[in-house]
Amino acid sequence: MEYMNSSLKAVFFDAGETLLAPHPSHHELFAMVLDDHGHAVSPQTVQDTFAGMAPTFAAVMDRMAVKSWSISREASLEFWGRIYGEALERLGVPDPDRRLFQALYERYTRYESYRLFPECIPTLGAIRDAGLVVGLISNFEEWLEGMLIEMEVAHLFDLMVISGKEGIEKPDPAIFHLALDRSGIAAEHSIYVGDHPRLDVEAAQAVGMGAVLIDRKGHHPQFEGHRIDALDGLLTLLDLGGSGSDA
Repeated sequence: MEYMNSSLKAVFFDAGETLLAPHPSHHELFAMVLDDHGHAVSPQTVQDTFAGMAPTFAAVMDRMAVKSWSISREASLEFWGRIYGEALERLGVPDPDRRLFQALYERYTRYESYRLFPECIPTLGAIRDAGLVVGLISNFEEWLEGMLIEMEVAHLFDLMVISGKEGIEKPDPAIFHLALDRSGIAAEHSIYVGDHPRLDVEAAQAVGMGAVLIDRKGHHPQFEGHRIDALDGLLTLLDLGGSGSDA
């Protein structure tokens, strides 16, 4: 990659589907909550239902014309209420008093409902050991920082810029500029790693940063830029060692 070895000074990361994800999976959590409330729906049926709504989280946002979802609890409740409400309707599961929505929302805001990807901590550690600044820029509710502390990974970040705390969401250039200003590093000496071509890659490039797409599930096979399928692929891409794959 053109930034290594002397030009690159900072690597910034997205959070959801980049560093961590729902555990055991989004679809299994959803099915578990329904089962707890007397509705036997398989995880595969849940997965198929969400796939019918849109293939990715960002695509759901686009279809629903959502401009922001994580900048406040109110915005989060409204957004997830619309998504879960549509999913329940498609599944034929009634929720007249919104108790199911409240149970789903509560489950998805528990720290224990998420896990780091196994290569996350070794990769972040290797990047820090190389003398690079490590930062986080994420569209996520404000409780993300507490969860990362609980996961014992927060100490690996020199700075965190979380939309729920800052009131700014990607792809707004302001969230990237805020992180760069706090790091003291110019955009041209930084790269951003995230899982969405528009919200992450194009948005970072628009402010002058380099960008890498992490495409764990193969949603973007036609993407033509730097692409990895697991986080440790970044180490190979940056010539820091490692055996992950990249494209």
